[in-house]
Amino acid sequence: MTLEPKVFLKTLFEAAVAAADPARCVPPNLPDPPKGRTLVVGAGKAAAAMAKAVEDHWTGPLEGLVVTRYGHTAPCRRIEVVEASHPVPDSAGREASSRILKMVGGLTADDLVLCLISGGGSALMAAPAAGLTLEDKRRVTSLLLRSGATIGEINCVRKHLSAIKGGRLAAACAPARVATLAISDVPGDDLSAIASGPTVPDPTSFGDALAVLESYGIDQPLEVVRHLQAGREETPKPGDPRFARIETKLIATPQQSLEAAARVAREAGIAPVILGDSIEGEAREVALMHAGIARQVARHGQPASAPAVLLSGGETTVTVRGEGRGGRNLEFLLALAVALDGAAGIHALACDTDGIDGTEDNAGAILGPGSLARARGLGLDARARLADNDGYSFFSRLDDLIVTGPTRTNVNDFRAILIEGDTAGISKS
Repeated sequence: MTLEPKVFLKTLFEAAVAAADPARCVPPNLPDPPKGRTLVVGAGKAAAAMAKAVEDHWTGPLEGLVVTRYGHTAPCRRIEVVEASHPVPDSAGREASSRILKMVGGLTADDLVLCLISGGGSALMAAPAAGLTLEDKRRVTSLLLRSGATIGEINCVRKHLSAIKGGRLAAACAPARVATLAISDVPGDDLSAIASGPTVPDPTSFGDALAVLESYGIDQPLEVVRHLQAGREETPKPGDPRFARIETKLIATPQQSLEAAARVAREAGIAPVILGDSIEGEAREVALMHAGIARQVARHGQPASAPAVLLSGGETTVTVRGEGRGGRNLEFLLALAVALDGAAGIHALACDTDGIDGTEDNAGAILGPGSLARARGLGLDARARLADNDGYSFFSRLDDLIVTGPTRTNVNDFRAILIEGDTAGISKS
């Protein structure tokens, strides 16, 4: 049976998301029960689904609290789920993270803290450091998100403005045993960067955080700058004895999702080429690179002969200069459309695996060789839309947005570019 290109690409995306489903990856990684209490805490876009998976497979006593993004909840009976704002924090996240810190206080060596961490946890665990306000954190977060800073840079700053991130949660849990299950959404699967590493040592410093702000010309809020300059109460570092009873497992990663999509492609007779699971950079520049590789496949059969599909993950950035709408995946696709200029036989999909691209209602969109011509017929100028960072209106008008709703997991961006050749499992229709 053959598949139409749009259907084929969506099938790859579905396989990538399914590989990171908490119901699949949490149960085999649960720790042994403790002699004492089991307390479940955590944060992230997958936190509620992870908590439900724990409840469904844990036979002993259980209690706790996790924080997830609005709309990403899951039905739990014993673990409380709080919804809060992402990517800019709000009072719900601040209050929930403060409650988590209180819950882990006074534990004993016989107790277990099961910490469920996934992408988005940095914004959702929004307990400010002493002397800072929630509004301070909201302001600096908004500036960083528009600046083009990488997720690693943003999280370096977040750790040093927080009472709970950068290993501080683990320190608060001592002497209890802490088992962290993490779903990675960061390039390189750096444990200290996933949700800003609340239960792992932090190798960065106040000086590093200050340097990030300086490199992007951010000099406000003043209280944030002064806090970083003062550098009091540094985050716990590698070698700190409070990490002696900390265990951390990566239970889902971008690479695993790319490999799942690659298996589906092979089954359809399409050669998969995984370009990388940790691609970073400006979305429009990453699009140019992908366009070049797609043309190389089409023209020269390198690094694979068509039909082939290029797969990649990671987290691009967007330096916002316009007034349009859309996240980094739509920015990537719009730039790819301009770069390919209607090249025959090339189709593409770019989506965020959490189901939300930026702050909009879509996961991403799909692009075909006829997209630019259709856009011109509607009076849409792709270059002008790209200059205004307005991928959302472009793909919305084409009716090519992909809307999944929250997937309740997150292994970051997923990109697939299909280069058709003599068909093998792909329909030209």
